[in-house]
Amino acid sequence: MDITKLEHLVAKVKTQPKKRLVAAYANDDHTIEAVYNAVNENIIDAVLVGDEPTIKTVMQAHDFDADKVRIVHETDENKAGSTAVALINNGEGDVLMKGLLSTDKYMRAILDKEKGLMPSHKAVLSHITVFETPKYHKLLIAGDVAIIPAPDLTQKVAIANYLIFTAKKLGITTPKVAVIAATEQMLPGMQACVDAAIISKMSERGQIRGAIIEGPLSLDLALDKTSAQIKKVKNAVVGDVDCLLFPNIESGNVFYKANTKLAGGELGAMVVGAKVPCVLTSRGDSARTKMYSIALAALTAK
Repeated sequence: MDITKLEHLVAKVKTQPKKRLVAAYANDDHTIEAVYNAVNENIIDAVLVGDEPTIKTVMQAHDFDADKVRIVHETDENKAGSTAVALINNGEGDVLMKGLLSTDKYMRAILDKEKGLMPSHKAVLSHITVFETPKYHKLLIAGDVAIIPAPDLTQKVAIANYLIFTAKKLGITTPKVAVIAATEQMLPGMQACVDAAIISKMSERGQIRGAIIEGPLSLDLALDKTSAQIKKVKNAVVGDVDCLLFPNIESGNVFYKANTKLAGGELGAMVVGAKVPCVLTSRGDSARTKMYSIALAALTAK
């Protein structure tokens, strides 16, 4: 069954075996509250790596039961990141989450060539977001909006596969993928159009499996059947897209923020391409966003 709302995602995760989340440098209210709520929702078991007295003080202030989580004491920010990654590598966790440590230190721990979480030097680390927006009839899965500034063709193929994988985990048997450009025309001078056409052809030839891929497509055609009819574009994707593959971080990030700040959309997001899904939330994210992000990562974890 397709997951049509993010609340359905939370419900589906609860029907599966619980995953174990490890939060790196979990000294702050935001991380502790998000993780504790997910534990109470019976989505995960949790390990909080950080300063134990600080963590317990925060939990006491919120009237949280510290016995519901495991605490691994580490006062140093960098060591907390590496300790959290080591716990994952030792088989003690299925999902990683960023706590109070900075994003660059969090990513450095993941990318560490000797002790990190990358399966190989050729692996592509990317970011996948699942949106629920009031103006669209189902969930939208998008990438990359946060990590790769200007993905080349190889990276776009990797992102396409991550989108397809995530869609299938959400119950979408044959995801419809739009490779986005500023126009649906094949303009050789516009790299986004060239890459989109190649990826679409690769899908036709079975080099990218498990989805229907069309590109280049402008965003209006991907989302709106009326626009497609006016422009006389007919295919299975237009107006009913599941996945949006953006040409660069600017376009993806603007879409991300326009959905949340203007359209009132809600979302869950994760970093993919490592050995485990990695939750990367910001302090500005809502409590529900953090819950949905943890649930998404738990759903896609092995």
